[in-house]
Amino acid sequence: MPHQLSSPCRLWGAVTEIFPGMIELSGISHAVGIGDSVSIEKAGQALIGEVMAVTGDAARVLMFSSTDAIRIGDRAFVSAQDQIEIGEHWLGALINYRGEVQTRRTPTPPSSSSVTVPLLRDALPPATRKPLGKRLFTGLNVTDTLLPICGGQRIGLFAGSGVGKSTLLGQLAGGMSADRIVIALIGERSREVQEFIDDVLPPDVLPKTTIVAATASEPPGAKKRAAFCAMAAAEYYRDQGHSVLFLFDSLTRFAEAHRETALMAGETPALNAFPPSTVRVVSELAERTGPGLKGSGDITAIFSVLVAGSDFEEPVADMVRGILDGHIVLSRKIAERGRYPAIDVLRSVSRSLPKAASAEQNDLLQLYRNLITTYDEIAPMIRAGLYEFGKDPNADIAYSLYPSLDKFVTEPSNGIETAFDYLSGLLQPAIGAAVTEAA
Repeated sequence: MPHQLSSPCRLWGAVTEIFPGMIELSGISHAVGIGDSVSIEKAGQALIGEVMAVTGDAARVLMFSSTDAIRIGDRAFVSAQDQIEIGEHWLGALINYRGEVQTRRTPTPPSSSSVTVPLLRDALPPATRKPLGKRLFTGLNVTDTLLPICGGQRIGLFAGSGVGKSTLLGQLAGGMSADRIVIALIGERSREVQEFIDDVLPPDVLPKTTIVAATASEPPGAKKRAAFCAMAAAEYYRDQGHSVLFLFDSLTRFAEAHRETALMAGETPALNAFPPSTVRVVSELAERTGPGLKGSGDITAIFSVLVAGSDFEEPVADMVRGILDGHIVLSRKIAERGRYPAIDVLRSVSRSLPKAASAEQNDLLQLYRNLITTYDEIAPMIRAGLYEFGKDPNADIAYSLYPSLDKFVTEPSNGIETAFDYLSGLLQPAIGAAVTEAA
C-alpha cells in the first residue's frame, strides 16, 4: 500500500532528470514512499505518475503519460494516494487510464454522486471472504458442463493470437449471469478496442458494462494504471452488493508493462527479463477479485493470457496457472479446422469441480473426457487408415460419438440442467455399452 505522507502541507519536488516514461524528483526523498502519486501541470493538463523508487537524493517516478512535454526544473506535486472518482456514469462508457469517459454507447445515466476510491488496495482478508458461489449460467454448453464457472471464481483463458479469444470473451459477457460487467482492454490495438465494443460485445449488455482501455501505443505506466482503474471499478460495484463479471484482456500485456516499468526503476531482470516482482504484482491484482465479504457481492474474473507460439510454458502462463482457479485453453489446431470456440477440453480444467456438480453429473463429465481421450489416442491410426473396427469396443464407441461430442463444445446452452440432459443423451450409447459390459 502507498506510503502515508505525514505533513498536511502540499509537497513539491523539482524535476532533475527525464527518461522515456520516467522522471526523477529532488528535494522530497525524506517525505515520500513507493506508491505515492505525482502530478505535474503542463499546458492546463495534469500529467500523473507514481513513485517507483526512492534514494537519499531523489525519487524516481513512473509517468503514466509521455514525458515529452516535461522539462528540467518543472515542479511536481506529490500526494500520498493515487485515487479515482467512480460513479454510475461509468456504465455504458469507455474509460481511459485517467478515469475520463472517452465515448458512450448508451444514454447518459441520471446524475449520481461519484465516489473517490484508491487505485491500490489490499485484497480482502481470506478469513472474511465467502466461499465460491453457485455455478453460473454462461450461455455455452462447454462452460455450463465440462468447465463450470462459479460465482467468485478466477479463470485463465490461455490462447495464441487469432484463435477466437476476443469472440469467446464477448460470448461470455453476453451469456453469463452478472449485475455488472467490467472489461479491461490492456495493450490492445486501437482498432480492436472499437471493434470489440461495436461488433463483439452484445449491445444489450452495454448499459451494465464499464470498459477501461489502454492501447498498445500508450506508455507502460498508462497500461498499468488502466488495469488498476478497471479493478477499482469492479471493487466499487462489488461493494455495492452486485455480482460482477470482470474480463481482463490481457494479463500478459499487463505483466509486460510491469516488466518495462520495473526495469526502468532499476529492478534486476530474471527469466525472459521478467523481474522477480512480476509474480507478486500479478498475484496482487488477481487476489483483488474473487468472493466478497458476507453480505456483499463478488467478482468473477476471466483473465486472458497470450501464449506466444502456443508455448503454454512461457513465464506469464506458467505463473498464472498456479494463481487462478482453473484455465481454459484455446488450441490453434482446433481453430484451424474451423471449430469455435477452439477450446481444448483435455488441456482445460475448472477447479470448481467436482463440488460444482452432482455425483451423476461428474460421472457424465468423466465419461465425456474418457471418450475424448480415447479418440485422441486412436486419431493418428484413423488418419493413416490403420484403425481396425471390432478390436476395441470402447475405441469404436469413441470413434462413432466423436463428431457429436466435438460439436457439443460449439453449441449454445439453454440452461445448465438442459445442457447436462443434452450431454446425457449424447453419451447414451457409451452408457448402454458400459451397462451391458458390467452385466
